[in-house]
Amino acid sequence: MPTSPEVGVGPHPRPWPEDARLDPELLADGDRRNVVDRYRYWRHEAIVADLDTRRHEFHVAIENWQHDLNIGTVVRTANAFLAAEVHIVGRRRWNRRGAMVTDRYQHLRYHGNATALAAWCDAAGLPLVAVDNLPGAVPLETCPLPRRCVLLFGQEGPGLSEQARSAAALVCSIAQFGSTRSVNAGVASGIAMHAWIRQHAVDERRPPH
Repeated sequence: MPTSPEVGVGPHPRPWPEDARLDPELLADGDRRNVVDRYRYWRHEAIVADLDTRRHEFHVAIENWQHDLNIGTVVRTANAFLAAEVHIVGRRRWNRRGAMVTDRYQHLRYHGNATALAAWCDAAGLPLVAVDNLPGAVPLETCPLPRRCVLLFGQEGPGLSEQARSAAALVCSIAQFGSTRSVNAGVASGIAMHAWIRQHAVDERRPPH
């Protein structure tokens, strides 16, 4: 039976490079973490510090009232697109399995409800852009997204709460063509984040892998 290829790299050959960002334990034992190649053997703190120099100006927020299993996917996607922060609205506990440990590299902030999130956004000067297929929503495909904003997603199933709808400065919808009523929050967040990337970061030089 074929085996899956091993992730990452093994022990680094000696002599080890002299670089304060490197972790001696990883150099000795190998690095099997879910990180791109440029971060192999780096200390966790060094990776976060490097990401902090390049984070984008959009934030992501998701409501969490029913222990939504999509939140891990949202966090992982936010890490992939280098969001400034992920805001979890409602319950503080969430299933981290789908995050694939990327939550260790992503700044997280918690808010008790959508009203508290909106107050934080006002203080930070960030418009709240909700994404849901609601009557009157603006098509995401043609909507100019603010460069500095918070993209807000609702709970799987019921969608955005009434508090969230009231707090949003703008509501965008994602075009659908099949029979399903909606796509899940993990998919919707990826589509919306990539829409922001296409508008504001498509010309950025991608860091080497």
